Amino acid sequence: MASWNTEQYLQFKKQRTQPAVDLIRRIPLSRPAAVLDLGCGPGNSAQALKDRFPDADIWGIDSSEEMLKTAKENVPQATFLSFDATDDLKKLGKKFDLIFSNACIQWIPDHPALFRNMANILKENGILAVQTPMTADMPMHKILRETALQPEWREKIANPRIFYNLSPEGYFDLMQELFPFSELWQTEYFHEMPSHNAILEWYKGTGLRPYLEALNETDKEKFQKEIYQKIAEAYPPQKNGTILFRFPRLFLLAGYRPLI
Repeated sequence: MASWNTEQYLQFKKQRTQPAVDLIRRIPLSRPAAVLDLGCGPGNSAQALKDRFPDADIWGIDSSEEMLKTAKENVPQATFLSFDATDDLKKLGKKFDLIFSNACIQWIPDHPALFRNMANILKENGILAVQTPMTADMPMHKILRETALQPEWREKIANPRIFYNLSPEGYFDLMQELFPFSELWQTEYFHEMPSHNAILEWYKGTGLRPYLEALNETDKEKFQKEIYQKIAEAYPPQKNGTILFRFPRLFLLAGYRPLI
C-alpha cells in the first residue's frame, strides 16, 4: 500500500481544511451523538468536527498508519481506527448520526457501492456529508496525465493515478436513489501560492504520490523538474508575484430527514 507523508500533506493544512469547515457549517444537525470521519487523514477534519460538535463521539477511519498516528497525536479526544473504506462498514459495529468525508473518496473505487456502504451505517434521521476534489480537468492534472504518457515515462509509470469520482449528475442520480433528501454544490477555491514550487509541493503530498512512488530517485528528480516547467507555463503569476491555484471541489449533503 502506498505510504503518506503527513508532514508533506500538512504543509497546506489551512487550505486543505477550509473545505471541511465550509461543509461542516452546512450540516443540518445540532447535536449528533456519533460521527464517523471516513478517510480522516491526519485529523484536521476530525478537529473541525470536534469544534462544531464538542459533545459528539467522533470516530476517524483511514487505511494509512502514518495518517492515523498523526491524527491520534493531534486529536486525542477522538477515536481513530485502521480501516479500509472498501470493506463492509458494518464491521465497525456502530451506526452514526453523521458520516463525514473530506477529500478522500476520490481515492476509493466504485462510488455506487461506497455510498450504499455508508448508507448502511447511517442512523434514522442521519446525515451524509461529503466533499471531493473535482480536479480531472485542472491544468495540473492534465500536466500529470500527459507527462506520464510520454514515451520516456510510459513504461516506468505503469499505473498512473485513477480518478474514481462520478460526474455531478452521476452523484445526483445516486443520491436520489439512496436518500429521500439530498443537495450538491461546487465551489472553486483560489489558493494564493507563493511560488510555482509551492504547487509542486502541494501535489507531492497528494496527487503526485502515485507517480513518484513508481520511479527511482534519479527519475523522480527528472520527472519533477519536467512537471515544474509545465506548471510554470500553465500558472502565470499575478501582478504581485503570487500564483492563483484554482481548485474545484464538489459538496454533497444527503439524508433521511429534510435538509434545512
